[in-house]
Amino acid sequence: MLTVHHLNNSRSQRILWLLEELEVNYEIKNYERDPKTMLAPKQLREIHPLGKAPVVTDEEHTVAESGAIIEYIVDEYGEGRLRPEPDSAEFQRYRYWMHYAEGSAMNPFLLHIVFDQLPKQGPWLARPVLGAVSKTVNDEYISGQVELHMSYWEVELSKRPYFAGHEFTAADIQMSFPLEAALARGADRDLYPNIHAQVEKLHERPAYDRALERGGDYALAF
Repeated sequence: MLTVHHLNNSRSQRILWLLEELEVNYEIKNYERDPKTMLAPKQLREIHPLGKAPVVTDEEHTVAESGAIIEYIVDEYGEGRLRPEPDSAEFQRYRYWMHYAEGSAMNPFLLHIVFDQLPKQGPWLARPVLGAVSKTVNDEYISGQVELHMSYWEVELSKRPYFAGHEFTAADIQMSFPLEAALARGADRDLYPNIHAQVEKLHERPAYDRALERGGDYALAF
């Protein structure tokens, strides 16, 4: 039986969604973040040395990293679904977005989270200085990078209804987390109408709702 080691409010929600789309039988083992640090619990290290989510176990296989997990599930259980034909132009775009989502897209968003938390986590007397540093880095570097990526998505989504082409694929599931992060950051609907429309379209899928029911509260589901 395939088991998803699921951390609340994390990328592992995408894995539940994929499995619901494919109607695969699976189990969930739930883990909760530390309420103060928001880090994953140490118990996840018993599953994978890095102690990160998502991780899936399937018989003797342990698979980590969102993209690798999605590809594993699609290969093992997809029966050709949610993936373009390998010799098609759509497949090349599919493979690109599968890797881009975590390889490039999430980096500026994660930096924004780190620098946003910096003043709150530092010593009380140092917080004004840390706040100034955080604001400078965010204003002069991170915000520009975030906007660069969002503008890129906006243009790409104007060309076709889904990232790989005209059909919904696992690449759209993989890209959902950066898209949701952009909206959580306050992406302006007037500037990014295609991003907003894409997230709304994805959230309307019945499998998305089923994954929320099984996985529990998810802060990026708005």
